[in-house]
Amino acid sequence: MNPNLSQDSAGKAIAYLLLGIVGGLGLDVSAKEILASYSLEQFVFLRSFIGLAIFLMLARQFGGVGSLRTNRWGWHLLRTLFAIGAMFGFFYGLARMPLIDTLTLGFTAPLMVTALSVPMLGERVGWRRWTAVIIGFAGVLIILRPGAQQVSLAHVAVLFAAFCYACLAITARKLSNTESSYSLSVYVVTGPLLISMTMLSTGSWQPPDAIGWVLFVLAGACSVVAWIGIIGGYRRASPAMLAPFEYTALIGGAIAGYVIWNEVPDRSVVAGATVIIVSGLFVVYREIGNVISNRYLRAFTSSGAAALWRRRARQNQV
Repeated sequence: MNPNLSQDSAGKAIAYLLLGIVGGLGLDVSAKEILASYSLEQFVFLRSFIGLAIFLMLARQFGGVGSLRTNRWGWHLLRTLFAIGAMFGFFYGLARMPLIDTLTLGFTAPLMVTALSVPMLGERVGWRRWTAVIIGFAGVLIILRPGAQQVSLAHVAVLFAAFCYACLAITARKLSNTESSYSLSVYVVTGPLLISMTMLSTGSWQPPDAIGWVLFVLAGACSVVAWIGIIGGYRRASPAMLAPFEYTALIGGAIAGYVIWNEVPDRSVVAGATVIIVSGLFVVYREIGNVISNRYLRAFTSSGAAALWRRRARQNQV
């Protein structure tokens, strides 16, 4: 954790990120229901169109349309390409796999963020955290079980989406000093919107019914909440510190999958998810060091917080 990062700033960053996680989970649940009846390109188009419309209506809350001005078009174009890969890859997999399976593979992104923060941001990641990242990806192999089952295109698509998502998080941090949260959120919506529009055809477009429109609007609104929360969090604190908090979405995803679609994860998914989560939490443990935020600790269970405090006490005695 950056010693220059105040407790209030860390708390705000975590609060923003958790808001983004709630929005993202709402988007995923809506999307899975939508994709059972509508095509992927129609979903991406309407989700992006509605999301962009909401962003534009909220312009005054984020400094007005003028806050979209930028001189870093190359970076925004790169982020748009990452957004296209993340959106199409993740929702392609979501339509073909249980929600918890998709989320578990998708949440390898925080480990990728930790790894990518070294070459892209110049942050220092010690050998212990590198070991945690490697072990986390071993959790992916436990889930995929290569050789025991066929690794599907849906699995590959979600892992590619996780990589693109990690790149979006890293580039948001890299551009945070010159670009507004509003511009970082708005520009990445336009790429998927334009690409999906070119893919639409008479056969892939189905006029939504009343329930369909409700789900599409909910997906668009949740996407706005997700982007505002994620961008707001990552521009305020180190990706290595914030990334593991995103695993909280796995709990909500498991509950939603079971309640709505009667999905029960198999043993390999549970085992792999456990390895991935423990690896991510170890990254947090190593990242905190001697500077511990009370708000950060309250995000964990009481036993986890107690362990961190004991570690701090031991370090102070040295």
